[in-house]
Amino acid sequence: MPTKLTHEILSAAIDGFEAQKERIDARIAELREQLAGLGSASATVTEATAPRRRLSAAARRRIAAAQRRRWAEARQQAGGAAAKQPARQKRRLSPEGRRRIIEATKKRWAMVRAQKAVAARKKSAPAKKASKTATRALAVKAAGQTGAA
Repeated sequence: MPTKLTHEILSAAIDGFEAQKERIDARIAELREQLAGLGSASATVTEATAPRRRLSAAARRRIAAAQRRRWAEARQQAGGAAAKQPARQKRRLSPEGRRRIIEATKKRWAMVRAQKAVAARKKSAPAKKASKTATRALAVKAAGQTGAA
């Protein structure tokens, strides 16, 4: 059931919020007085930038050793199977596979060059039309030249 906002309800809400505002303003004034009594804001800055506690080298070694022990226990509880397995050997490309990749790359670039040559000829001589068979012939010829080299 929706509440109808009447004049009395709204004025009571305003009075309540004003009372809260006065309490908040009073607290802010108290805090400002305390801050002024401390001297300056530099006191809070020095606390924040106090030097960090330093550990000795021996303490760092003890902490590191303890951590290594914890990790060793964790690995042991996990079954130790992961620690016993040798690292997987990297896959290597055979010389034959490398040769095939090089040949395929040369063939693709020959096709690109042939298509560029045909496009350049079309621009220079617009009256002549290059047929698809001529383009293919150029590509095959270019591929044959690179394969022999």
